[in-house]
Amino acid sequence: MRVFRDILARSALAALFLLSVSVASLAADVSFERGKLRLLTSGGRVHDLTVELAVEPDQREQGLMHRRQMAPDHGMLFDFGETRRVMMWMRNTYLPLDMLFIAEEGTVRTIHENAVPLSEAIIDSEEPVAFVLELNAGTVQRLGIRLGDRITGARIPAGAR
Repeated sequence: MRVFRDILARSALAALFLLSVSVASLAADVSFERGKLRLLTSGGRVHDLTVELAVEPDQREQGLMHRRQMAPDHGMLFDFGETRRVMMWMRNTYLPLDMLFIAEEGTVRTIHENAVPLSEAIIDSEEPVAFVLELNAGTVQRLGIRLGDRITGARIPAGAR
């Protein structure tokens, strides 16, 4: 009986330790500033979006991982600080997403719709870009976003960077 109690006590301590590590890692989550973007479609429509800004490496690494929901017309803007070919994935991301790959001056260059949650498949910008905007899946279709549409605001100026 005493052996059983010792094992039970050790198991409880181990579980408590693991729980404290999990809570500590959640507390260390990265925070994001918010900004506003304006989408100007080639059809002349204007849409305002609220975004979280992923500017620092740790912010870009975490992105929308572990999120279970995102409000409509909200998203995350990844700013890479330079123009380069970008590779994204959906590791630990539970939300299906549309991704807009955006040139330095704010032009949508590549669109990837309905990225599969939790997939580790590489999503390629196909050409050098400075930004990626992640939106809820279906937003591209709902807003009529097309290649060549323009995005301004937050970290994307109206003209060249």
